[in-house]
Amino acid sequence: MKVSIVYWSGTGNTEAMANAVAEGAKSAGAEVELLNVSHATAEVLKSDAILLGCPAMGSEQLEDSEFEPFFASIESSLAGKRIGLFGSYDWGDGEGMRTWQKRVEDAGGTMIEDGVICNNEPDFDALAACGALGEKAAE
Repeated sequence: MKVSIVYWSGTGNTEAMANAVAEGAKSAGAEVELLNVSHATAEVLKSDAILLGCPAMGSEQLEDSEFEPFFASIESSLAGKRIGLFGSYDWGDGEGMRTWQKRVEDAGGTMIEDGVICNNEPDFDALAACGALGEKAAE
């Protein structure tokens, strides 16, 4: 089982979440590829599960200089793929995650579970949820 984790992090919050996701997937026996979005390519689509992490920016949108262009480049190829989402936010109620999840579902992707979000820095519960997402992705 190969799991690819692609993330963007400006403050380190989403990177911490990505590391917890990776540890969860590794603990469940998956081969894990952990990539900052600046190093990611469409090759991740060959993985058994794709986990994507990005904080909500601006008005609950994906980071627009690197992550949004990457996601848009693979979005039309998500049909039938197992996808997990995670990220932090600083305001609002996490609407950005619901919007992002809908984009995945509209593209035909299969959500492993609802996206994992946390307000600002991930606490113990958020990191545990990320680890559980990684474990579930490795099933």
